[in-house]
Amino acid sequence: MKAFWNPVQLGHAPRFFLQRGVVRPNFETPARAEALLAACRAMRLDIVTPPEAPRATLTAVHGADYLDFLRDGPAAWDAMPEHGPEMVANIHPSPEMLANGARPSGTIVGQVGWFTADTSCPISARTWPSALAAASGALAAADEAASGRHAYALARPPGHHAYPGRAGGHCYLNNAAIAAERLRSLGAARVGVLDIDSHHGNGTQGCFWERDDVAFASVHGDPNGYYPWYVGHADERGGGQGLGHTHNLPLARGSGDGTWLAAVAAGLRLLGPVDALVVSLGFDASVDEPLSFLAVTGDGFARAGEMIGAARRPTAFIQEGGYNTDVIGGLLDRFINGVLA
Repeated sequence: MKAFWNPVQLGHAPRFFLQRGVVRPNFETPARAEALLAACRAMRLDIVTPPEAPRATLTAVHGADYLDFLRDGPAAWDAMPEHGPEMVANIHPSPEMLANGARPSGTIVGQVGWFTADTSCPISARTWPSALAAASGALAAADEAASGRHAYALARPPGHHAYPGRAGGHCYLNNAAIAAERLRSLGAARVGVLDIDSHHGNGTQGCFWERDDVAFASVHGDPNGYYPWYVGHADERGGGQGLGHTHNLPLARGSGDGTWLAAVAAGLRLLGPVDALVVSLGFDASVDEPLSFLAVTGDGFARAGEMIGAARRPTAFIQEGGYNTDVIGGLLDRFINGVLA
């Protein structure tokens, strides 16, 4: 089994993180990738540096103006007097502004607010190269799945909170959506995206909300008490042609292995018949997470891997969250060995 990784992904090292009104160190650190990479080596996975994703594979999901902002914005930010070390918004367009005709700003301060959903996605000059390398790994994993094989993309920074034109929640390019689009372009009539990160995959849901060729199922902490707070409810089912192809399974705080595994099994069933799978693989459902909401053990992740492997669909596993660097490598080992059992 191949694991796709590029050391360029270590360059993105965000500093800013706002939690309950307190500025704290960011949890999405390069050490996450180092812990997961060590696990890949211990499992003797074939670690491969993927080729750079062509721009057309990114614009299949993201707006060209948004991609240009991620790439070029830091230079404009750095040219501004009295700027901080990272781009972080101090205003976002509110629903009232949008209803009154709000439009993108010509200034970098306004652009940061327009192209980000929250303050959990600080952007520096090293963000774009890292995000592009992560997306390139997701694309390569999709190519493997299109050839009938499983593959793992050590995608860092993660991606499932990124919308087509907006970053959020540590995410810049939606790696899972890019993988799903690639599988469609390579002939998969219908692709299933199963998100088992502890947070709702709101960006991925947004990408495919009106699509019937990509089914989306997310198992996550109840947004009434957990990020992203506003979406991820069970009655969100998609719109237009996509109605009935979005499935959300929100779980109560403290849900452990039994409840979580039942929801994962339900998510797989709800996806229906698909030619290939994309799994947004987060380990932040772990009982050992620093911001834990769910309480899944290593045994739970191993059994989830077995369940997904038993579906017998070629799968691109795309890394999302998981922030306890002492345990995430072991959880990846348990999960992948479950898949391959």
